[in-house]
Amino acid sequence: MNAAAVAGGQVGPSLDLVFQALADPSRRAIVERLARGPASVSELAQPLEMALPSVLQHLQLLEASGLVRSAKTGRVRTCRINSTALDQAERWISRRRSAMERAFDRLGDFLKE
Repeated sequence: MNAAAVAGGQVGPSLDLVFQALADPSRRAIVERLARGPASVSELAQPLEMALPSVLQHLQLLEASGLVRSAKTGRVRTCRINSTALDQAERWISRRRSAMERAFDRLGDFLKE
């Protein structure tokens, strides 16, 4: 049995990639920056203390997960957030939270009896 099934729900490959992408602090920083609006790769790389090829690898993983989309115009690649992937992760977390709250409510009712 896989970890997702043990955790109480099936997780699709795309959701697995979203959580994998968000597991890295540099990628989370990129997502946080893009939440404020589109940015070029060089703008995204500026605050990160890593070489441009490393930033590009992070962006590739973010794009593979569906969290980020990019388009090239001339020599500039502009990235933007894809809220659909974030929405999917948020729904999964919300369902887990709701299930836990129901379990705590039942425990509270049981303890009152």
